[in-house]
Amino acid sequence: MTDHGHDLTFGAFISPVATPAQRPVELAVVAEHAGLDLVGFQDHPYQPKLQDTWTLMSYVAARTRRLRVVGDVLSLPLRPPATLARAAASLDRLSGGRVEIGLGAGAFLDGVVAMGGPRLTKRESVDALEEAITVLRGLWATDERGAFTFDGTFYRVTGVHRGPTPTRQVPIHVGAYGPRMLRLTGRVADGWLPSLNYLPEGLSSLTKMSEQVDTGAAEAERDPAAITRLLNIGGRFAPNAGGTFDGPPAHWSEQIAEVALTTGVSGFLLMDDDPAAIEVFGQEVAPAARELVRAARGR
Repeated sequence: MTDHGHDLTFGAFISPVATPAQRPVELAVVAEHAGLDLVGFQDHPYQPKLQDTWTLMSYVAARTRRLRVVGDVLSLPLRPPATLARAAASLDRLSGGRVEIGLGAGAFLDGVVAMGGPRLTKRESVDALEEAITVLRGLWATDERGAFTFDGTFYRVTGVHRGPTPTRQVPIHVGAYGPRMLRLTGRVADGWLPSLNYLPEGLSSLTKMSEQVDTGAAEAERDPAAITRLLNIGGRFAPNAGGTFDGPPAHWSEQIAEVALTTGVSGFLLMDDDPAAIEVFGQEVAPAARELVRAARGR
């Protein structure tokens, strides 16, 4: 893999805790003041200790002016795509084009089933996710004539009026790890959005997994560079450099620059609910990493 030349983006992955209710909102405001580009929230509707992610995204969008908000990633089995399409387009219009969607196939099946969702196999989950993307984009395609109909195996939409129209094509990222899901990401999605702690071999997994995304893009005759690659990362700020994302801000910046230049990943979201860590990430790590990448590209 090589650098795709995308501008680096930085964000915060914030826990959508239910108590205290304003905590994730306050952290999002900290992230915006720290100069970060986006905030992501995980989505577990079956977990009573967490707030509803879409409601939280809407509230945060109203409390901020520049920050992009992304479901990171939304539990698709409990988010019907036709309804999600309306919600995403509406929030995108209300926020001035600051909404992005991350989709997950639904990893915690017992929780999904407990909430009334289907218990799909891994293969069925991948197929259902691809159908969902078709539904989302079909309902956003208001420039096409006639009502929208889709007769899939998992999702059916019959003669539904398209709209509302989002301010632009809302980016759809996929939380993909397996080969089929990675190739699907390359074929039909706008971005890939995994978490470092779920990668089978840590950062060393990125190259091989990203190549699977490229394979899917090639199958669909798409430019691999058209797929944005984001990564949720966690670690520790410390006086001395240690391992992966463990050390002073300069150490983090160097590691991020290396990942960006060698794997094609261009977006990094810090998984940390400490406001001080979020400020360091936005004010120290992000500018230094951008400068390192800019200098390397210049050479």
